[in-house]
Amino acid sequence: MLMSPMSGLLASFQEHYDELLQFLTRRMSDRQRAADVAQETYLKLVKIDAQDVSVLHARSYIFRVAGNLAIDTMRRENRLSANQEDSDLAAEVACPSPAPEAALLASERLEILDEALMQLSPNARQALLLNRVEGLTQAQIAQQLGVSESMVAKYIGQALRHCRDWLKHNHD
Repeated sequence: MLMSPMSGLLASFQEHYDELLQFLTRRMSDRQRAADVAQETYLKLVKIDAQDVSVLHARSYIFRVAGNLAIDTMRRENRLSANQEDSDLAAEVACPSPAPEAALLASERLEILDEALMQLSPNARQALLLNRVEGLTQAQIAQQLGVSESMVAKYIGQALRHCRDWLKHNHD
């Protein structure tokens, strides 16, 4: 039976899975929640692997990703718990959707930002999106775009300034 070769990152995940699960269980005090975060970690690693990002210390990177996801999960659970307590105290249930005006303003603002992004050079747009949407580091972006890290920093700075100025000019 032929199996497709597994990347070093995913192979390292499997190799250290038991250790990772113990780490997450200690951090989250619940094995089931830890297993959920481990699965989330794997899915994030698959995305990262698909982008052909090379990782120098796979085990450390995996544990960092898992630790960050655990923190995000616990924060989300705390927020939900706090929100639930607040809503239990509220006498009136608010409509969960934003007010029509707020939705319209948000939609208009997104359109303006989309216009601003389309005016950027492809590398500046790509660097900003990889950093802010995908969460890649400047080193990872530099490798992906084939430029230096300082150039990535310039691209991101340029893109942020352009978007801020574009919003200010077109939103006032």
